[in-house]
Amino acid sequence: MIPARKVALFGGSFDPIHCGHLEIARQAVEALDLDEVRFIPCRVSPHKLDHPPAPADVRLEMLKVALANLPWATIDDSELHQPPPSYSCKTAARIHHQEPDSRLFWLVGTDQWESLPRWREPEKLCELLEFIVFSRGAPPEPRDGWRMHPIHGDQPASSSAIRDGARIGKIPTEWLPQGVEELIIKHQLYQS
Repeated sequence: MIPARKVALFGGSFDPIHCGHLEIARQAVEALDLDEVRFIPCRVSPHKLDHPPAPADVRLEMLKVALANLPWATIDDSELHQPPPSYSCKTAARIHHQEPDSRLFWLVGTDQWESLPRWREPEKLCELLEFIVFSRGAPPEPRDGWRMHPIHGDQPASSSAIRDGARIGKIPTEWLPQGVEELIIKHQLYQS
């Protein structure tokens, strides 16, 4: 019997994608022997309705550049073509329907893990997949009935700090994958 493919879904604004995102994904691949990490840029996050992201086509371009040399990384741009906001439960249900034999995971940070019960239809997510929870500090608290795999790291990169730096002309380049800074400058992103 062929073992199920292990696929982690990694949703987010990726505004911009940074080395922290890549490190979290790499650690998940190693810790759980994943076949694939699927980056899913959202059109508009329901948790960030007051902060419109950079244009979707530019965020997608940054993802393509950042992931170009990672054989386990793919992009699913389906949420970019849906009416906003983007809901993880709809995406997970669609992927589960398309790939019923895959073992699905959702990759989140501890802040998202703690807020998951307030997401749209969290019980559906709980049925469809397992969670990989990345923490920088204390390990995440288990939750009855939820399948969770903790991973730990200390990657300090932050999309909001990168955007703030770009506003004042001081992009923290050490936090950006090769080629992403050039796209931020080319498209004049995050300037006041």
